[in-house]
Amino acid sequence: MTVPRLPPLLRTAEAPGDARGLRLDAGLALLAFLVSLAAAEVIRPDGRELDPAGLLLMVGLAVPLVWRRRWPMGVLIAHLCFDAPYHALNYTHLAPFPVTALALFTVALAGPHLRTVLVSGAVVVIVFVVWMLSGNETGLETLRTSGWILAVLVLGEAFRLNREYLAAMRERAERAERTREEEAARRVAEERLRIARDLHDLLAHSITLIGVRASVAAHLLGTDPGRLDRPALAGELDGISDTCREARAELRTTLRVLRGDGPESSGPPPGLSGLPDLAAAAEAAGATVELTVDAAAEPVPPVVGAAAYRIVQEALTNAVRHAGPEVSVRVTVRRAGGELRVDVVDDGPAVPAGGEPGFGLTGMRERARSIGGTLRAAARRDAPGFAVTARLPLEETECQQSP
Repeated sequence: MTVPRLPPLLRTAEAPGDARGLRLDAGLALLAFLVSLAAAEVIRPDGRELDPAGLLLMVGLAVPLVWRRRWPMGVLIAHLCFDAPYHALNYTHLAPFPVTALALFTVALAGPHLRTVLVSGAVVVIVFVVWMLSGNETGLETLRTSGWILAVLVLGEAFRLNREYLAAMRERAERAERTREEEAARRVAEERLRIARDLHDLLAHSITLIGVRASVAAHLLGTDPGRLDRPALAGELDGISDTCREARAELRTTLRVLRGDGPESSGPPPGLSGLPDLAAAAEAAGATVELTVDAAAEPVPPVVGAAAYRIVQEALTNAVRHAGPEVSVRVTVRRAGGELRVDVVDDGPAVPAGGEPGFGLTGMRERARSIGGTLRAAARRDAPGFAVTARLPLEETECQQSP
């Protein structure tokens, strides 16, 4: 959003040491002095002709304007110190008005509003005092002059209000731009986390199954060649090939979606209907899986089903990876009030035998939290093993509505 700016001569935000501002004000003071000097030569009937003393007073009226941006009120007071004797000596009264008007305009433009009101009040008081002391003719002339002075003050106040309005608009536009940038950064971070979770779920599951089945195949090859179980070995190798093929297909689909050149609809996301395939894949790797899905839990919102699928997938992957291929896992999915409860319990060791912890537990918690649910993962207290419990709300929440 582009906000117009005031011309440099009308702004009072110049730094005190700004040489460019001083040069501009010096040029403006010289211009006002020349205009006043020309007016003194043209308008003579209302006062005496300028002499050297009057010329010096005229110079004194204009010189303080060079510092009008730094000390607007001080410049006005210095100006009045020369203005009073100038008028008292009855020189051309209208001649110095351009200089006086610039000093008054600067005071009103610099603000604050209260100072402009006080200066205007002082002008009115001076008019009445002069009127009372000098009579009607001089009072009326002073009244006409004060009208021009008040008009200059009102004009300066209008410019000041306009400047403050433009500054507020500029600040609002900058604040809105910062908000948009922060929102865009937040969305990018959320999208990166989502992509990281999806790739982790996909690759960790497939690589774990491949690793376990490769270990089984290596064990079969390491046995006595005369007792080699060739059908079992072929089955393990075929399983590795199938897992690689499935992982490659899912990875290709994910990358096409990220690139934006995938199909408009690649089918519904994996849900509770895909849990038997996960159990079968874990059993093919040597685990024993007991899967129980409550019939009443099957019709769930797609985002809830997808979250449950990914949580079970990661829990089975961790069980096979950390507890070994002979681990027993019990998976239970059921409704509990307005929630879908997912329990995955195994009988293996609670922590991996070695290596650094991965991102699986963090990803499961983030996935549950993304739809307004909770997840608890900890070692079992009643027996050896590890337990994962997720509570996913079935009612549509704001988290489930967000992309």
